[in-house]
Amino acid sequence: MKMFINREIELAFLENKWKEKKAQMIVLWGKRRVGKTELVKQFIKNKPGIYFLAESTHETEQLRRFSAAVGEFFKEPLLQTRGFSDWTEGFSYIREKKKRLVLVFDEFPYLIQSNSAIPSLFQSAWDLQLSQSQVYLVLLGSSVSMMESEVLGYRAPLYGRRTGQWKIQPMPFSSIRQFRDKASFDDQLHHYGVAGGTPAYWLWFAERRDFYQNLKNHVLKKGEPLYDEVEFILREELREPRYYFSLLQAIAQGKRKLSEIVNATGIPQPTANKYLGVLSDLDVVEREVPVTETKPLKSKKGYYKIKDEFFQFWFRFVFPRRSDLEMDHIDRVIKRIKGEISDYMAFVYEKVAIEIVREHLDSIGPFERLGRWWDKNDEIDVVGFSTELNTILFGEIKWSRKLLGENIYAALWEKAKKVKWGDSNTKRIFVLFSKGGFTEGMKKLAKKEGVILFQREKRI
Repeated sequence: MKMFINREIELAFLENKWKEKKAQMIVLWGKRRVGKTELVKQFIKNKPGIYFLAESTHETEQLRRFSAAVGEFFKEPLLQTRGFSDWTEGFSYIREKKKRLVLVFDEFPYLIQSNSAIPSLFQSAWDLQLSQSQVYLVLLGSSVSMMESEVLGYRAPLYGRRTGQWKIQPMPFSSIRQFRDKASFDDQLHHYGVAGGTPAYWLWFAERRDFYQNLKNHVLKKGEPLYDEVEFILREELREPRYYFSLLQAIAQGKRKLSEIVNATGIPQPTANKYLGVLSDLDVVEREVPVTETKPLKSKKGYYKIKDEFFQFWFRFVFPRRSDLEMDHIDRVIKRIKGEISDYMAFVYEKVAIEIVREHLDSIGPFERLGRWWDKNDEIDVVGFSTELNTILFGEIKWSRKLLGENIYAALWEKAKKVKWGDSNTKRIFVLFSKGGFTEGMKKLAKKEGVILFQREKRI
């Protein structure tokens, strides 16, 4: 099993900052288990560095452990017994050593929880000591809300001090699938439908076991880490998780308009709006509008969707069946999942197909925007446009064993006529994705009219 995949761009960013040979304060943040710690460990592998992992404990204990880490690095046994009296003394000690080193504070929000004055103390230390040193300071955090308010926010004491920041995002399917590089595309896609772009989840899945075995052993079994993962994350970030649970379950079950969500949950619209905004800030939910909308924030056509595949899967298949799972009726739940998984995988395949289009932009065209389009009556799975080339792309995505035929292409043509973009000279490109493949008639028509065909992930 590969332990570290991709992240070349993020590593290059950190390396370039290291080469600048001056003091740095780098902020890295992103959702839990997305790979922040592993990224930093790869970065400091061949560099002098002190790695400190904050924990949910008293500040005195945090300072003691930090003193021990510094003492071990500088080979000062006294520090491991006496320790620093405060953080200022610790930073003064490091500055006086005049050594180029990486100083990492992982799970920085836990440090803030132990003492709300920590951001101010670090600001003072940076201004008076570290900014003129050779220290490469890295602050990591998994609590998105706290990192953005207490470290990156305009009113935060550390605002304006950072010399670089990077929000670590989940990996794309093209990269994360390498964790199961010997498996079939279907197997990889099914695992992606649960684990998404979160490396830690893929590492829990046994490489030699199939999708349902991994699902049974690691997601549906009480006591396993992924069984309570969603609840753990939400309870750490939110004060009233029960309202958010209701909203997320409604979205996972297909209620995507605000009015539908309100009706399904019974939560008043102003309150629902507020909570959905919080979930958006946490990167759990996003509001999607037709890709052709010129003012997305003001659009009244917005739909809500769950961004994170694990959250989407959990609220659709696991949360509603917790009673069965608590009684260890896992096989009963697996049977129901098997009956519904095809519809869910169609949703997952749509996201991956758009990613595949992006990977082929060199041959298809440099589209500035790609996404879904809809109106009151019709929907198109993927629409992309290029103002520079006056070109628009339309795509249909089918996760079905049936061969995709000319009728699907004809229907896409009709829907495309309703998209208001471009002029009479605009070039149209059509792309079709199919799990099962295409009829001979569709293949011949594609050659004649230049339609781009993909079977699963491969262009044919």
